[in-house]
Amino acid sequence: MSTLPPEFSIFVVAFEPLFSNCIWPQAQVLFVGAILATGKRTVTAALRIMGLSAEKHFQNYHRVLNRAVWSSLAASRILPGLLVTAFAPHGPIIVGLDDTLERRRGVKIKAKGIYRDPVRSSHSHFVKTSGLQWLSLMLLVTIPWAKRV
Repeated sequence: MSTLPPEFSIFVVAFEPLFSNCIWPQAQVLFVGAILATGKRTVTAALRIMGLSAEKHFQNYHRVLNRAVWSSLAASRILPGLLVTAFAPHGPIIVGLDDTLERRRGVKIKAKGIYRDPVRSSHSHFVKTSGLQWLSLMLLVTIPWAKRV
């Protein structure tokens, strides 16, 4: 990843302590590929955008996510600081919170609960559904060329 601009590589290198020396090269490719990929953020899409679609050992990149030892909780502690530094270094920090209901069934789903279904419910009709409720926290910033938040 020596071809990254210095301004961008600062953000990538911040996650290096989370990975071992043998996993870091694959994690770095996936990290940059996920940022550059359009559409779904899959391992295959990340490899394709990085020019590694013909990689013979593509399973090593999949193992970064399912077998390698690293802490997503530690990564979640690093990411907000980087986002604020990059997009809101001066001024107020405005965040948005959204909840999404993922309809899931099965014995192995441990965090499943019964929630109000916002899509199927109305003011007069209440519909309950079983599933997982995900919370998304968003940093809302004004982007100069977009003219909106």
